[in-house]
Parts: sequence; structure tokens; C-alpha cells
Amino acid sequence: MGLWKLLRGVRQLELHRLILVLIFFCLLSMAFLAYYISNSPKIKEAPPLPFSECGGVVAAGDGVQRAPLFLPPFSGRQRTVKPVDNSRTEPVVLVFVESIYSQLGQEIVAILESSRFRCHTEIAPSKGDMPTLMERDRGRYALVIYENILKYVNLDAWNRDLLDKYCSEFSVGIIGFFKANENSLLSAQLKGFPLFLHSNLGLRDYRINPAAPLLYITKPNEVEQGPLPGDDWTVFQSNHSTYEPVLLASTKSSEALAHLGPHRALHATVIQDLGLHDGIQRVLFGNNLSFWLHKLIFIDAIAYLTGKRLCLSLERHILVDVDDIFVGKEGTRMKVSDVKALLNTQSKLRTLVPNFTFNLGFSGKFYYSGTEEEDEGDDMLLQHKEEFWWFPHMWSHMQPHLFHNVSVLSEQMRLNKLFAQEHGIPTDMGYAVSPHHSGVYPVHSQLYEAWKSVWGIKVTSTEEYPHLRPARHRRGYIHNGIKVLPRQTCGLFTHTIFYNEYPGGSRELDKSIRGGELFLTVLLNPISIFMTHLSNYGNDRLGLYTFESLVKFVQCWTNLRLQTLPPLQLAEKYFQIFPEERDPLWQNPCHDKRHKDIWSKEKTCDRLPKFLVVGPQKTGTTALHLLLTLHPAIISSFPSPVTFEEVQFFNGPNYHNGIDWYMDFFPFPSNVSTDFMFEKSANYFDTELVPKRAAALVPRAKIIAVLINPVDRAYSWYQHQRAHQDPAAINYTFHQVVTAGPSSSKELLVLQSRCLKPGEYAAHLERWLVHFQSRQLYVVDGSLLRSNPALVMEGIQRFLGVTPIFNYTQALMFDESKGFWCQRMEGGRPKCLGKSKGRKYLEMAPETRAFLMEYYREHNLELLRLLNRLGQTLPLWLREELQSSSWS
Repeated sequence: MGLWKLLRGVRQLELHRLILVLIFFCLLSMAFLAYYISNSPKIKEAPPLPFSECGGVVAAGDGVQRAPLFLPPFSGRQRTVKPVDNSRTEPVVLVFVESIYSQLGQEIVAILESSRFRCHTEIAPSKGDMPTLMERDRGRYALVIYENILKYVNLDAWNRDLLDKYCSEFSVGIIGFFKANENSLLSAQLKGFPLFLHSNLGLRDYRINPAAPLLYITKPNEVEQGPLPGDDWTVFQSNHSTYEPVLLASTKSSEALAHLGPHRALHATVIQDLGLHDGIQRVLFGNNLSFWLHKLIFIDAIAYLTGKRLCLSLERHILVDVDDIFVGKEGTRMKVSDVKALLNTQSKLRTLVPNFTFNLGFSGKFYYSGTEEEDEGDDMLLQHKEEFWWFPHMWSHMQPHLFHNVSVLSEQMRLNKLFAQEHGIPTDMGYAVSPHHSGVYPVHSQLYEAWKSVWGIKVTSTEEYPHLRPARHRRGYIHNGIKVLPRQTCGLFTHTIFYNEYPGGSRELDKSIRGGELFLTVLLNPISIFMTHLSNYGNDRLGLYTFESLVKFVQCWTNLRLQTLPPLQLAEKYFQIFPEERDPLWQNPCHDKRHKDIWSKEKTCDRLPKFLVVGPQKTGTTALHLLLTLHPAIISSFPSPVTFEEVQFFNGPNYHNGIDWYMDFFPFPSNVSTDFMFEKSANYFDTELVPKRAAALVPRAKIIAVLINPVDRAYSWYQHQRAHQDPAAINYTFHQVVTAGPSSSKELLVLQSRCLKPGEYAAHLERWLVHFQSRQLYVVDGSLLRSNPALVMEGIQRFLGVTPIFNYTQALMFDESKGFWCQRMEGGRPKCLGKSKGRKYLEMAPETRAFLMEYYREHNLELLRLLNRLGQTLPLWLREELQSSSWS
């Protein structure tokens, strides 16, 4: 019995062990299978085929009826349409939105901004004042857009009459949208118009009316087949000759309203009012801009209603960059068959887009670093190197901002250039792209220097200026002789290599091509440089699929003329179209995380000033500069060998040196929170570009302006110029200068402007207040600064928030010989400004002073109103002027 128990125990133990062995074997098998699946090449499906033909074309006699909602085409009758001529208006669009958060309003503004059309946005008034429409005898707006057309038709009688008269007199058109909701009437007449609206309909098969006069970019006769999204569409019905349908569709089902005609009849969802009813031309949309075709018609409507003053050309230039040639991990690179497909697609695209050529960017270090098949693909690319354009990345694909030495950076570039020369790759294209856009913007000056010395680079591109998003704000600029063009993304990245694994599904890619983001990029930008990657041309070849499909779709639905130019010619074309973009607008790199990530770690925004003394000239800014530097916590910029204590960065040629040059004028602060760095440049005050530039780089900086009586300032400037041997100041009296007429010599008028214009204080301060908040601005009374500097400096310290409060009463002493306050040195000796400061002049002629008092009369009144509005103390000299003059 004991033996039997022993044998049974042994068998149970063996069974447990067997079960454990089986479990271990199963786990090992699963791990092996997972490893095999993850590391073995995927079974490659055939790459997707690009769009082949355009959508169906509506042919005569196809059984589709035009709805009896509009008069049939006129035979033997001509409709006389008044030509649009709104040349007496500014090229600005007035947009009435429901709220600043409304989606349609944001879409309208986005399209206008992308097209670089100026616009002004207002919340649509149902009651209350209409914004000012005229300035003198010119209209302020060339077009009016209503996000909700009902806000226009329901305006109170006064405002409606005001707006309609303006539109009629200045030939200003109106674009309006009607988006139905659950509360909308199914059928209603538009108030005041011979037009009926039928809402909350489901529609299908969109068509373009080829007779619509507004068509320009849009190519008619195509059909967008299938149901339109949503069941909230509105169609328009009228028997008045002023209305011409633009877009038409049929109802989704036979359950259409009886008065809309048969099921397959066409109903107008976008109509053009030719102005035959009341003299005002309009375009009305029976939905919003969500459907892509509405955006296309919207662009055409803007062009038509502004007489093509706000109009995009039909020319479109596209350049497709293929980054990272030879770069990429095994399994994602191009093989021989992929290179053949690349050449074949390039040949096909050249029949559609003149001069189309893929632009290949290479890093030579990674040549022959794929599988055997992929290395053969590398070889085939080089065998056909003459078929493509080429541009360099970095040799090892390193980010240039990590190199702080120009010579080391240049050596990396020379390795890539040597590789190119050994393999016969052209090296004279004059174009380069930095990996990850590093060093292009924010500017890494070493990159620009190395590019020029090694490659002779003249053009580059980036998606980072001024910021990655929103993409519509991307712009170009020129720095250090290199033209920087905006680069666009196309939805293809290094990881998007399989059609069926596209983020969000393959429909998202097709949606972008067929009227979505990629299509709109081409539509709204005369020049588009697209960023793609090597991996987009292997695997499912999504790069080929995307651009062949895009080109065919653009040519199906638009009259755009696509072409390709080499980068240098493209850059010339870009700055011919947008000459205003030649000058950059430097932003603060620390306010954008992406920018900070591609900015040298040796640089810091702590070297930027916390406040600026902006002038104007001859008001006491040099004395203020000296007084500020006496404070232990306030640190001035380093002196310039050319402009002494002034940096003069924001106002002239120095701006083009970039922010690295600017920051070199400032030390590294010992304590970021308590140290107050500043710079003083007195000509910042009245230079038009300075406030915008300063706000872009140092938006939180505080601004200090010193104002004295503008009459005395003008005289002081004249005397300053005489001391510096200005011929006009030597040859003419002060009275002759300030009273000179417009036919005087150029030299005399320049001197007159520099005497008079800076003293128009209110206008210049208002410009600063466009870009800085009122709490950031402090106006110093220049006359009080001269007579009681300690009191003025106490106010400035409190404005800045600097601590500790410095006792200027102990630090200053009055110098009788100089006639103003100076620094108290050891032993009670004064240290005053140089002899050029505080000059004594002959008294101004009474008639000249009287002339200037009258000249500045309105300007001083404006200053009074402005300072009262800001809650700032009136300067002593301004109060004296008011008290001594009858115009107070």
C-alpha cells in the first residue's frame, strides 16, 4: 500500500512538470512568432494607383433636368451687368462674423490671410452703429462679407440704407452665407429680395454652371458625384433675371419638396446676384465653407466682386523636394523598381507640369547603408543623376545648430561636397536644406556662413518662419544674402509609407488631395515648395501617388497653370511677387518650443533687454541713459564703436545682422529676475517699422519715451545738424527750413522733415500702442527731467519695478557752469555729459516760434487726449502751452 502511494506521487509530480514544460514551450513559441512577424518584411501590396480621369462631365441629353427655379437661358436678350470698378476703395475686406470664435468666420479669415488679402473683422451688428465706411472721399473697404446673410437683411433701416448706399456708390459687392439649422423655416423669402430659400435639404451630384460670370479659377462642367455631406443644405429659387446659379445639385431622394420640381432636377446652392435688382452685386452660399468646392467658388467670388483687385494669378509654381536621399533604416528605402517608378512618374508629370523635376536632397555618409536591394536602388539613382535636381543636407544629417564653430560645420559640408564630386552629383544648384530646419530659423549665423563658403548657397527653405503653425502665415525673407523661401508640408512624413496605414485611414490622404489641405495649399499659394522624404517613394510610393493625383485633380477642377522652376529661379519669382517679404521680422526664439529646440544651447533670451528708451532725438535721452546706468540693478547695452551708447538695431541696416548680432551687445545677466538690461536708441521713436519689430522680438519689454516741447526739439535738431556741418542747416536759417514749401530742394526737405516730424508725438505714440499695451508705455517729461531728475527717476523705477529704489538725490549734484544736474563723484566733484550736450543757442526768432506753435497745435491737442486716455501725467511744458494759448 505504501509503495502504491509512492508511485502515484511520482506520476503526479511528472505530470506537473510536463504541464510546466508545455507552458514554457508555448510561451517560447509565441515570443519567437512575435519576433519573426515584427522583423520580417511585410508582404507588400501593389502601390495605390493615382487618380486617372476627371469626374463625370455633364453631357447634353443625359436625362438631368435644370430645375425651373431660374429663368431659362435668355435667347435674343442680353443682361447688362454693370462692370465692377471699386478703384475708389482701399483693397481691404470687411468681414462681419457672428463671434470671434465662430468656425465659419475663422475659415473666411483664414482664406483671406492665406491669399494675403487684407481684412478687417467686426462682430455683425443687428442694431447699433455700422463701422466707418469712408475716409475723406475714399471707401475703406472693397468688399463686404457676412458670415450670416440674415444679419445683413435684418439690419435696422438706418444701417441697411447706409451700407447699401456705400456699396452702390463705390461698386462694393457683398458675399453672404446661409447655414440652415433645426430652427430654420423649410421655405421662406429672403427679406427685401425676390428670392426664396428652401432649407434643410439633402443634396447630391454637385455641378458648376459654365455660364456663371464669376468663374475664373474654377473650371466648369465637372460633376462632384455622390451625396453632399449633411442634410442642412439650402437652395435658392427666383424668377428674377438678376440671379444666375453658380453651383447646382439634385436632391438625394425622391422625397424632395413638390415645389422644387422632379427628383433629378438641378437646384442652385450658390447664386450670383448680378445687381440688376438694386445695383449691388452679391454672391450667396446656401451652406458654409466646409465643402471644398465652396472654397474654390469663394476665391472666384472675391476676385469678381473686387474687379480682380483682390485676385490670385492663374500661375502656380510647385517644387517637390525629396529629403533624406541615402538616409533611412533598412526596409524603408528605395529599390530599383522604386527608382524606375520615380523616373516614370516624373516623365508623366512633365506632360502636365512643364519642367517638372524631383529635387533630391542627400547626405552622403549613408550611401550604401540599406539592404542589398536598397543599395542597388542607391546605384540606380546615381546612374540617372542627370534626370534629377540635387541639393545637399549635412554629410552625417546632423543638425547645424549643434555646431558652434564655423570651421567644423564647414568641414561636415566639405565631406558631403566631396561625396557629390566623386559620384558626379551636380554641386552648382545654389540650394540647400538643413536637417530638421535647424539653424535656418531661428538663425544660426554659422550655418549661413558655412553654406556660402562651401557650397555658394543662395537659396534655402524652411517651414519654421515665422512659425510652423498656422501654415498660412509662413513667409519668406532674405538674410546674409541667402533667400529663404517658405516650405509646405503635404501630409507625407518619414513614417507615412503605407497607403492603408495612413494616419486616420487612406481616406484622409485622399481627402487632402481632393479639395482638402494639400489642394488648398496649391490654390492659395503662387509658389509651393513641398517637403517629402525618401521613404515616401519606396514601399507604397505615396509620394508618387500623392503628386500625380494632386496634379490631375487641380487640372480637372481649375484653370490653374502649374509649372516647376529650379530653386534659384523660384526664389527670384517669389520675391518679385512678394517684395515686401524681403526684410525678415525676427521673433523671440524662446516663445516657440520648436524654435528653442533648434536654437543653439549656447544662446539665451536672457540677453535681450527688458526695456527700451526710444527717444525721440534731442529730448534728453542721453542724460536719461546716464542716470539709468547709475542704478546698481540696471545694465545698459555695450557701446557701439559707430553709434556710441546707441545700438540702433530695430531701425536700420543693423536689423539685417540678426538677433545674434543684437544679443552680443548685452552681457549674460548675473541674476535674470533682478537685473534690468536696456538699450537706448533715440531714433526708434518715430521710425515706422520699429514698434512692430521690437514687439516681435521683445513683446514684454517696457517702452520709455522722453518728450519736450516739440518747438524746442525742432530747433535743437537744427542746431545739432549745423554743428555737424549739414549743408542745408549751414545754408538756410531755421525759419527757412521749417517754412520751406514742397518744391524746395531735396536736402532742405529732408532736414525739414527731421526737424518737424518727430515732434508729432501723438501719432508716433499711437503706432507704439498698436504693438504694445498701454501699461508698457511710460512718457517722461523732458523738462522735468532737466530740472528735477531725482523725482523723474523715482517714477521710472516704480514703472520698471526695479529694486531696490535707488536714491538719486544723493547720487546727483547741480553744476552751475553746465546749467544741469551731473553725477556726484568722490570728493564732491561733478561728472557731466560731454561738451556737445547742453549747448547754448541763440534765441529762436519770435515769428518762427509762433509759426511752429501753430504747426504743432493739433498735434499737441492729440497728445493731450492720448495722455488723458492713458491716465498718464501731462508734461509740464504741455500744460504751460495749454495755459498760455487760447486753444486750450
